[in-house]
Amino acid sequence: MIKLDEKGLVSAIVQDDATGQVLMLGYMNPESLKRTLEGENVWFYSRSRSELWLKGETSGNFLKVKSLHLDCDGDAILVKADPIGPTCHTGNTSCFFTPLTEMQEVKSHDKGPSITDELFSVIQSRKDEMPEGSYTTTLFEKGADHIAQKVIEEAGETAIAGVKGDGDALASEAADMIYHTLVLLAARGVTPEDVWAKLRERRK
Repeated sequence: MIKLDEKGLVSAIVQDDATGQVLMLGYMNPESLKRTLEGENVWFYSRSRSELWLKGETSGNFLKVKSLHLDCDGDAILVKADPIGPTCHTGNTSCFFTPLTEMQEVKSHDKGPSITDELFSVIQSRKDEMPEGSYTTTLFEKGADHIAQKVIEEAGETAIAGVKGDGDALASEAADMIYHTLVLLAARGVTPEDVWAKLRERRK
């Protein structure tokens, strides 16, 4: 079974069939995977353009399919291919040409729900370490009942902002409500993934 991520995509690692060199990492949706399996060239799904992408259609640097293998967890595909020309848009044979020898600056996603996981990770660390001066620490010290009351307060303020039609205030109050809800989840040993699982059940 192929497991898609929250955006309906699966990671696809491309390897040179002849040399074993890793050439690139791309993403496939069901349609691009179907076209890759049925044709002679590798297809991807472009996250930036939100459309199917035939590798080499513009540059002429196609990837000729040799074989596909699914990993043990079902959430990544290894594509063995015969590259026609350099794979990387920079002109390099592989996209992996920059040595990484020390920790570098990490850039978080600017958009999307990934911020929820990042925030929950910080909340969990506050729960474990209980650093002084942290508002989250104060919430944990006061206990789940107090945190639940804060969720109720923020939910009320969110509803009021919605009634007033103030979009900026609504976004701000909703963010406060989500934050306090995440703290409540952590206090009770529940994770966002537990919530996502319930939502997936309802989607069905």
